[in-house]
Amino acid sequence: MTRRVLFIILSIGLLAACESNNNKENDKPKNAQNTINQAVPDFNADSAFHFVACQTDFGPRVPGSDAHDKCALWLEKRLSSYADTVVVQTFRARLYDKNAMNGKNIIASFHSDASKRIVLCAHWDSRPFADHDADESNWGHPIDGANDGASGVGVLLETARILKQHPLNEKLGIDIILFDLEDYGPPQSQAMNYYDENNYWALGSQYWSSNPHKAGYHANFGILLDMVGGSNPNFMKEYYSQSYASWVSNKVWRKAYELGFQSYFSNELGNPISDDHIPMNTIAGIPTIDIIDLQPNSVNNSFPNEWHTLNDNIGAIDKQTLGMVGTLIINVIMDETKEK
Repeated sequence: MTRRVLFIILSIGLLAACESNNNKENDKPKNAQNTINQAVPDFNADSAFHFVACQTDFGPRVPGSDAHDKCALWLEKRLSSYADTVVVQTFRARLYDKNAMNGKNIIASFHSDASKRIVLCAHWDSRPFADHDADESNWGHPIDGANDGASGVGVLLETARILKQHPLNEKLGIDIILFDLEDYGPPQSQAMNYYDENNYWALGSQYWSSNPHKAGYHANFGILLDMVGGSNPNFMKEYYSQSYASWVSNKVWRKAYELGFQSYFSNELGNPISDDHIPMNTIAGIPTIDIIDLQPNSVNNSFPNEWHTLNDNIGAIDKQTLGMVGTLIINVIMDETKEK
């Protein structure tokens, strides 16, 4: 892609722009949340969009690339300006092709000593293959991953910014984990060679779940955000989320309904999705759900049409969707501050 040339020329300016943050309001989520609880901080959808754009401006964040390295430093710096502590967990994992790859999980914590904890997560790497692109000549190209990865990270960065401005009760701790090497599974053309092996995706989550950043770490529950920035989303209750952590899923969906988001959060059971929440449930033992846009009527019968294509760029991101999901997350957090 030609984006790398443009990135080299503009990198200093882009980084400077991404260090600033505008404060425009997004009326839709603001109005929805204020009808529920005036004490809940507003989630700024424009700010979340800005954070998504900052990531895609680096170019495809494929592990081992220059863009990946630069984005990791930016994420660490940005989270360090908000959170109490930030840990960069380096690891090495074996890919589907038996080659090894270095990865970085980035963990930001608020109130690290609190026993009651919520873990919020997303993956920050992007797919090295546009293997679902309509043009087969693009299959070998990496993608920007604006929705598939950056959208969840953008919502969590804005959440961290809000938690800095509006500190929680010290009895509740929040951990934001940005997983690496989630999207380096085998390309579509080779998928059948690995049909019975499920461990080539979500490698960063697998590593963290077996080696948490803090000895004896546990959270009351977790929420994974994946593809939460597309237009007209369909957030169904993902099958594994409902199987492993139905009480968490039901809690979050009830809050979505209270906020007036029932047109986008369906009570219908969605397909099982192998994602970062699987090792969190099965290895770490943390009840974790996946808020993910499921589109059964899309061209790929599963996800938004831009999924794993070159069209998964900043143009695919809808601020209102970011604002809706962010508003939901902030409200879920604030509800937990009231519960004993």
